[in-house]
Amino acid sequence: MNATTAAAPSVPSAAWKPDLKAAATWGLLAGLSAVAVLPYLRRLTPEAFAKTSLSFPMLATLQGAQAFVLLGLLSLFGLRMGHRVGLGSPLLQGFFGAPRTAPADALRPWHTLLLGVAAALAIIGASLLLDPMLPARLHPAAAPAAATSALEGFLASFYGGIAEELQLRLFLMTLLVWMLTLAGRHRPKPALFWLAIVIAAIAFGAGHLPAAEKVWGLSGIVVFRTFALNAIGGLVFGWLYWKRGIEMAMLGHFGADIVLHVLAPLASATVA
Repeated sequence: MNATTAAAPSVPSAAWKPDLKAAATWGLLAGLSAVAVLPYLRRLTPEAFAKTSLSFPMLATLQGAQAFVLLGLLSLFGLRMGHRVGLGSPLLQGFFGAPRTAPADALRPWHTLLLGVAAALAIIGASLLLDPMLPARLHPAAAPAAATSALEGFLASFYGGIAEELQLRLFLMTLLVWMLTLAGRHRPKPALFWLAIVIAAIAFGAGHLPAAEKVWGLSGIVVFRTFALNAIGGLVFGWLYWKRGIEMAMLGHFGADIVLHVLAPLASATVA
């Protein structure tokens, strides 16, 4: 991979050890992030948690273990396919001994963070236009103190930045490009990357529909809002993955979530 253009497919004999170590690391971080998001989900959909017979510690343990195994495996598949199509985790794979494909400063982390913030501001703008058209909530939302809401949002941001990017970019987007190039036999063209970015962005929106259904039910405006808002972020994060690797996609996503789930609640409380 290179910081600005898609690299040529790598040789099939790319070493397994850096990929295994990188996948295990991503799986572990995904498992921790799956635990961290639970307080935010419990506030967003308390009725779902009320229906489970599991204690919160047991639920957290099971969710963390499931995410560790599943996302660790998906990460490994994504990393192995990525060698063929110029996608992957350049910083972490390089840390574990794979040939470095780009210096860290070429990935432009500060610019990446600003892109994530810009995506969040675009999402807030679109939400202000669409939210007045939403139906009433099916269940009353808990209203914690602003600091509590911001803390829950901060913890949830790790799930968005890590787990969702592993699923939708490192695995799904890589799989799509790999398939579109006949299992990596041909050099991917920009149009194929963009097709994969768009499909992954649509899947990103679809993944948020169950939560939206629990809050408002599914109506035309709820579905449209869910896909539209998540597509903004999905397109930006997909482009970052293509050009700069999964770490920068995660950084952009994390920056966007900090604005949406931490700074926005604090700002709303201040205005109120």
